[in-house]
Amino acid sequence: MSSTSTDSESETEPMTVEKVPVWDLPDVPQGQLPSHIENLRTRVLCTYIAPTNTDKIKYSGAFASMGVDNSLRSEQFRKNFRVEVMKLNEDDIEFDMIGIDAAVANAFRRILIAELPTMAIEKVLIANNTSIIQDEVLAHRLGLIPLKVDPRLFEYMSENDVPNEKNTIVFSLHARCEKAKKERISVKSSELKWLPNGSEFVLATENSASSSASKPKTYTSFSCSQDSLPEFSNNPIAPKYPDITIARLGAGQEIELEAHAVKGIGKTHAKWSPVATAWYRMLPEVVLLREIEGDEAEQLVEKCPVKVFDIEDIGKGKKRATVARPRACTLCRECIREEGWEKNVALQRVKDHFIFTIESTGALPPEVLFTEAVKILEDKCERVITELS
Repeated sequence: MSSTSTDSESETEPMTVEKVPVWDLPDVPQGQLPSHIENLRTRVLCTYIAPTNTDKIKYSGAFASMGVDNSLRSEQFRKNFRVEVMKLNEDDIEFDMIGIDAAVANAFRRILIAELPTMAIEKVLIANNTSIIQDEVLAHRLGLIPLKVDPRLFEYMSENDVPNEKNTIVFSLHARCEKAKKERISVKSSELKWLPNGSEFVLATENSASSSASKPKTYTSFSCSQDSLPEFSNNPIAPKYPDITIARLGAGQEIELEAHAVKGIGKTHAKWSPVATAWYRMLPEVVLLREIEGDEAEQLVEKCPVKVFDIEDIGKGKKRATVARPRACTLCRECIREEGWEKNVALQRVKDHFIFTIESTGALPPEVLFTEAVKILEDKCERVITELS
């Protein structure tokens, strides 16, 4: 009876439905995403089979229906971006870059490896080589020796340039094993002697009957001695590591040569790369999905080869597993390898938090290498802006 009455009323007085924007509805979060969607947006999920959700959501309107703006804003970037140095010594640095995209982190890595200049031996003039090492192999080994010199003090040398004190460093090497010796001797990088006045090898010319009173012309044209320059007066140029083996000489064998170092970048040849390695990884996160106690806790601690987990006493003779060292996690997934453990432990990586490691070959300190990489990336951005405008 009441049902019939309601139907008749609805026919005479039609209902009016007010249109409410979806972001004004009470069951939609205002300005933030639900936790499970936020986790997908900011984390890489590492399951036993393979990592999932590795892509980063870059479309600005991806979450517009939830009232969340996903666009990249300059003010927000400056607020969130941080660099935290975790370890620094003479040869390497480890720091965290927080609040950037993987593309930017990879840009720094590629610049460090291929675009930062250093000085390396490019030309080798061999006067005598009776060792068992071929000339080209010997030259290649010399080129890979790191030199302790600031490349910013030198200029690039083109094919038409004359070697001078501003673009070339000259080293000499003369080693001989006497016939009386029964044992072989090792020729080390410490035997490379810096020649601040340039080459000492006389340039072979067609005019052999030149005046003996004139100064013989060598392979370089130095107008002044490099050790007279203030930057080198108290800091002589030498190989970074003096104990690198260049060759082994037997009785009666000899090596006499000159090595000329010039400025270059790793994109041309790996010998000019200023880093032994430059790499990064996303910050690992290890989350316990439930309380793991007793024998299970001890079993979890034993599973991890890098000792990420630890056991704490919670009283009354009970013990509980905790995540003590999440940064040490290598995501080997041993903790979730057995069936059922994926319900206990979640392995994740933070998409915008990168642990960056730089190992310098010795030409420049690692912290200087990174600042120089920032300058190069800045110059690239300025060139792009200039071209577009």
